[in-house]
Amino acid sequence: MGRLKELRKITDAKLMTVADEEKRISAASHLYGVSLAAALLAKKRGLNDELACMAAMLHDMHAYLSGSYEDHAHKGADLARKILQEAQLTNEEETETICSMIYHHDDKHIIDSEMDELLKDADVIHHCFNDPSKAVKEKEILRYNALCEELGLNR
Repeated sequence: MGRLKELRKITDAKLMTVADEEKRISAASHLYGVSLAAALLAKKRGLNDELACMAAMLHDMHAYLSGSYEDHAHKGADLARKILQEAQLTNEEETETICSMIYHHDDKHIIDSEMDELLKDADVIHHCFNDPSKAVKEKEILRYNALCEELGLNR
């Protein structure tokens, strides 16, 4: 079984512990949606699509399991490290890349590494395109506009 498939089994099992069915479905939708967006962006940008998808599958897991978004990116990186080490799915360098992506994904106004930026952008894609009736959040508007330009989309 591939690493991403194995990680999805792990994340699915963890999400099943979320008691509220609506929150559980929303969480799965977001993680899988961001994972798809991450794969597309990684292919377009010539980056590692497997690691991008793995980071996306874990990026908000702490928030979903704890019910809190307070410092969720930083705490999420710690949780991701634990999950990846227990599952032995990645080497040390890959784990560091994934954890950095998760750690920085909520800093939408700061520019970090290419892989960090990829997860931020994939998150924005899902936030902005999952429900087009919602206004783009102020903290995401610059990234949204840059992504529309990069992808050749009308705003």
